Amino acid sequence: MSARVAAQREPGRAARAAPAGRVALLGTGTVGRAVLARLAAWNGSPLGARLSLVHVANSRHAVSGPFALAPDHAIALLATQGQPASLDLVAPVLGGDPAHRAAPRIVIDATASDAVAAQHAGWLAQGIHVVTACKLGQGTSLARWRAIAAAQAAGGAGYGDSATVGAGLPLLRSLRELQAGGDRIHAIAGVLSGSLAWLFNRYDGLRPFSGFVRDAREAGYTEPDPRDDLSGEDVRRKLLILARAAGVGLEADEVDVQSLVPPALAGLSVDALDAALPTLDSPLRARFADAWKRGERLRFIARLEGGRARVGLESLPVDHPLAGGAGTDNRVAVWSDRYRDQPLVIQGPGAGADVTAAALLDDALRFAATSSAACGVSTR
Repeated sequence: MSARVAAQREPGRAARAAPAGRVALLGTGTVGRAVLARLAAWNGSPLGARLSLVHVANSRHAVSGPFALAPDHAIALLATQGQPASLDLVAPVLGGDPAHRAAPRIVIDATASDAVAAQHAGWLAQGIHVVTACKLGQGTSLARWRAIAAAQAAGGAGYGDSATVGAGLPLLRSLRELQAGGDRIHAIAGVLSGSLAWLFNRYDGLRPFSGFVRDAREAGYTEPDPRDDLSGEDVRRKLLILARAAGVGLEADEVDVQSLVPPALAGLSVDALDAALPTLDSPLRARFADAWKRGERLRFIARLEGGRARVGLESLPVDHPLAGGAGTDNRVAVWSDRYRDQPLVIQGPGAGADVTAAALLDDALRFAATSSAACGVSTR
């Protein structure tokens, strides 16, 4: 029942103000800090009034309060007043005292922690909304993905995953809305890694590829260990999430991944990695030269077609839907019944703490508004 209809049916009763969603932020790295900065910028605004930060935690410390924590002071509070972190604290803190139990409860997972992702289904089953940028919930085993889906239904809670693929680009939402309208997804292909997009948009075959990798790492586009990006593992998880959203229930090991990391580089320690990065140069120079002769471009592509999935470096004609883009842009093409001959192409920034934080908070605001409306509370 909408809030407006509820008010019309109870003319003698004034519409109640929507209670702010009670938010637990897990993770205070670059994305978590961007979430806090965005919340702090909303202080005193209508958006800020819709979310109440009551718990902040990293892997070591946590700080909680029955009432709102100041987002711009949260990091300092962790350092000075933080208690040992425990995931067992999250649900009780969000539950709050009886005066707050009607408020929407929301976990924002800004970690890359498998231990946190393992808790998603449990929180959802308790009616706690989960908003996440972590791909370890829906991008690992099919059993965990199914558990998350079942928990959403059991707890009546939402799972906000728009930040897991494309840093908030409307990829997952578009797939789901197409299918809700009766469309069938035939194939998906795309550049799903902002770091690999940056590398192959910049690589010119003249300068060593290893130098571009160092530049990307210094700029913060890759993980501290760039092999995490070059291996294709991150892209594999994103493709699994897209495939499952499109109705293809792939197991994690059913994606064929062609890593850019040679065996000689894969086994090295992080400390020894930098000196060995030139191992990448000769194979990439040869791949670039072959593509250049054909007038093509190298792009690291994820593909789902005919129920099969693969990830790897491809040479594409310059007029291919996925050959364009710039910087860290993600670029994804979707072929379906209605986009059979010319695919739907979605493009935009695929990396960056600010856009990821914005996507997380977009989902959090949506759940806060949806929960309030379901209770017949005015959100106007």
